[in-house]
Amino acid sequence: MAKAKSKKSASKKSKKSARKRSFFKRRWWLKPLLYLIAALSGALALYLSYCWLTLPDLEEVVSRTRQPSTTIIAENGNEIHTFGNSFSEVVYLEDLPYYVPAAVIDVEDRRFYRHFGFDVIGFSRAMFVNLLERRYAQGASTITQQVAKNLFLTSQKSIKRKVQELLLAFWLEHKFTKDQILTLYINRVYLGSGTYGLEAAANRYFGKSARDLSLKEAAVLAGMLKAPSRYNPISSAERAQERAKVVLQLMYDHGTITETEYQQALSEPLYDTAKYKVEGARHFADMVYHEVNAYIGERDQDLYVSTTLDQVLQQKVEALLKQTIQANKAKNVTNGAIVVLDHHGAIKALAGGVDYHKSQFNRAVQALRQPGSAFKPFVYITALQNGMSPYSVVEDRPITIGKWKPENYDKKYHGTVNLLEALAFSLNLATVDLSQKINLKDVIRNARRMGITTPLENTPALVLGASAVKVIDMAAAYASIANGGYAVFPYAITEIYSKDGLQLYGREVSEPQRILEPQVVSDITMMLEAVINRGTGRKAGIRVFAAGKTGTTQDHRDAWFVGFTKDYVVAVWLGNDDNSPMKGVTGGTLPAEVWQKVMMVTMET
Repeated sequence: MAKAKSKKSASKKSKKSARKRSFFKRRWWLKPLLYLIAALSGALALYLSYCWLTLPDLEEVVSRTRQPSTTIIAENGNEIHTFGNSFSEVVYLEDLPYYVPAAVIDVEDRRFYRHFGFDVIGFSRAMFVNLLERRYAQGASTITQQVAKNLFLTSQKSIKRKVQELLLAFWLEHKFTKDQILTLYINRVYLGSGTYGLEAAANRYFGKSARDLSLKEAAVLAGMLKAPSRYNPISSAERAQERAKVVLQLMYDHGTITETEYQQALSEPLYDTAKYKVEGARHFADMVYHEVNAYIGERDQDLYVSTTLDQVLQQKVEALLKQTIQANKAKNVTNGAIVVLDHHGAIKALAGGVDYHKSQFNRAVQALRQPGSAFKPFVYITALQNGMSPYSVVEDRPITIGKWKPENYDKKYHGTVNLLEALAFSLNLATVDLSQKINLKDVIRNARRMGITTPLENTPALVLGASAVKVIDMAAAYASIANGGYAVFPYAITEIYSKDGLQLYGREVSEPQRILEPQVVSDITMMLEAVINRGTGRKAGIRVFAAGKTGTTQDHRDAWFVGFTKDYVVAVWLGNDDNSPMKGVTGGTLPAEVWQKVMMVTMET
């Protein structure tokens, strides 16, 4: 009996095994498929493990330091430029008007409070639209995914980064509440112009805290999330307005705001950021930024730097330089620099080139250019110090020194002339004759004391401006004449302070250092006034007192006009970066005309 049962049982097992073999035999592809699925699952598990293990150290990322921001400010308190990333104090959801976080959610992640870090519905919709339009038309990243990317990852597009983003998003959803994740997002999201977070952006674009944003302003900031540079209200108020309308429409369609709120927001004027921001002045801002460390050393906090810059004057000076270059391309004039100082050395305006975006090289403070006859006042000052007067005479005649045979610009000889005439009409031969009566070391010493910082060669050609100088140095040198004979050290920074108002540096006015005697100053001023009234600088003439000097180098490679009024000193240089000749441009033509226009502007401001 037991044997019969055993045989029956064995027979059933045999039949079952046969059926199983028959099943796999008929479906021969099933085993390889199962093996493949197992292998792929194993590979996927290994890849996910790899992505998780190669995530950046979370603690290190959270505590990572950032570059402190440095905001350069004009004399009137308006912002010139901010270097570094600007972060402001943390703001919490409960401190904000309801529509501020709501605008962000409506634009970026409508189902934020309903998904687990990955929006399946949103992802499916976006993929369908992208396939339909055959391009990347919609994104599907949730706010949680964006926090994961912004806090812990780079913007590099790769499968690994996307997988890590998802893993981090799930971790964030497990670790934090939805409100905490949203708080992280609004305080770290990039909103253009070096600003991170709603509070920094509200300060930058609207001059207020995020706690005080209007519905329209909230819509502008939320609209910028799509493309911070494109919808930036500073770079394009019109595009920012149009994008804000889209956001407001979404908020109305989603029932976040009422029709009354919607209509009121549409009619609200947008804050005019332009009048609180200095246009241009980037060469000036770069110069100031690089000087900050010299004043306070290395720093780990955000700074505000107050400067001497006159916003109106700066913007008009830059415009004048651009207009001059554009109008004289036929004369092969492609660049220039202008420096405006007051008599104490405060930089009121500085144009380091015609187009900062094309070249960040600052021709006002970095370029070394031959000054030509604009250097001659140092020679005449030395002669006055040696007992000569404006009416002492020299010979304007042919002269040869070794292999050097200088000439006058007009190729003529003017015989016996006094110093006033020689300087007023920029006579080269008379100046060389004068240099034979004085010591060139004294000329170099005077140039140094008056502000020239570049090497000066002790050669006969020095007196005709053969040694290269800086535009800002020439302005400082003439300022020491304009102020009655006192040393001038150009400066731009008046105060440096932290975000909480703590002063880190304040400029102190030191005792003036006399470098030129009053009589010498009086005589050279009269001589430089004659340059404008009846000499080579007549095109620089204005209706008030003015004194200055033209400068032109060989083959018209450099053209200068440097001079002063009772309030300002202006140095103008025109030329080409490649040192190619201009066509007929002398210091008494375009530079004198630009100088006159700049001085006219100073009398209007």
